[in-house]
Amino acid sequence: MRKLFFDLAYTLLAAFLYAVTLPVLILFSFKKKYRHSLPARFFGVKNPPFAPHDIWFHVCSLGEAKAIAPLVERLGEKRLAISVITHTGHEAASKYAAQVRYLPFEPWLWFWIERPKTLVVLEAEFWYLLFRLANKRGARVIALNARISERSFPKYYKMRWFYRRLLAECDRIFCQSTEDMARFIALGARNVEVVGNIKLAQKIESTRSYPKPDGTLIVAGSTHEGEEEAILEAFAAYREHNPEAKLLVVPRHPERFGKVAELIVQRLPQMVLSRWSESRSVGADVTLVDAMGELNNLYAISDVAILGGAFKPIGGHNPLEPATFGCKIISGKEIFHQRELFKYVSHVQFVESEEIASALVRAEKLPPSQVEGSVDLGRIVEFLKTEKIT
Repeated sequence: MRKLFFDLAYTLLAAFLYAVTLPVLILFSFKKKYRHSLPARFFGVKNPPFAPHDIWFHVCSLGEAKAIAPLVERLGEKRLAISVITHTGHEAASKYAAQVRYLPFEPWLWFWIERPKTLVVLEAEFWYLLFRLANKRGARVIALNARISERSFPKYYKMRWFYRRLLAECDRIFCQSTEDMARFIALGARNVEVVGNIKLAQKIESTRSYPKPDGTLIVAGSTHEGEEEAILEAFAAYREHNPEAKLLVVPRHPERFGKVAELIVQRLPQMVLSRWSESRSVGADVTLVDAMGELNNLYAISDVAILGGAFKPIGGHNPLEPATFGCKIISGKEIFHQRELFKYVSHVQFVESEEIASALVRAEKLPPSQVEGSVDLGRIVEFLKTEKIT
């Protein structure tokens, strides 16, 4: 009875928040970035429940959708379903032989979740009603690649009474590291074990080959608001030392392409700017890569990778991709979401924004970054293939 009361109270609170934010949701639904995801998640547009399936993966966005590829390949005989949060995640998941949907906002899950067999939730997608209703309706609930960063843990711990309830719905929690395991246990979780980061099992490859230009090629990958300024300033300083160097700027979010182009023109007026969508080449002083799906192809021909998302408190981005192609990696220090992955990458320079220029000079004498580690998916695959005992 207590669980039912809590479930109803939680649902009512979520429904209240939904009603309060409804005007904003409607407004944002017309924006290009959200025109598919928000109508599906909050209004049920073209987002029916799954047909019968064996294993349901829930991922947030692009990175997690790509991370499950080795598992999807080894579970080929199973009927798979995948739910996502973002449009980029939906696009990546749609490449698999699986049903793909957007995960509805929590109050709608009462009507959307039917009778799943196994639910696998990636990383930190801790939606209470997703865990609770899937478990209640007969599914095994598995948290995979589970993580809680050192930076985030104090907030989780203040709400440990809530996360104790949520984690009690899990049949198994597969963590990235022993540090993550300790944090989950501190929140009251049981059946926790460390398997490593499944992203180490990803097959990272380029999809197209491009000619490498003369001189040092630097790619600033997955940059965020407030990071490009420092990178452009550092590149201008580095060009005085190495006049043949060229820069590729790859913003993380496509809606920022226009703004970043204006920024490059303002900060580097003396340099030639090219837009990838127009030239499909990297011969200019600075190239704005205003297209999706090209980053690995550009890492493959680059000498140095400046990884975005870590010069501001965003948490960093996956270093395995540039390291796989032998780029010399420069990163900010705000890597709290990717700290475990960085343990497996050698020769990374961690610097502040104002130190990027000097890091570019030092990179000339450093060996390429490399991935030094692996993960065994056998234990996970074996567990996923077993049936729940009722």
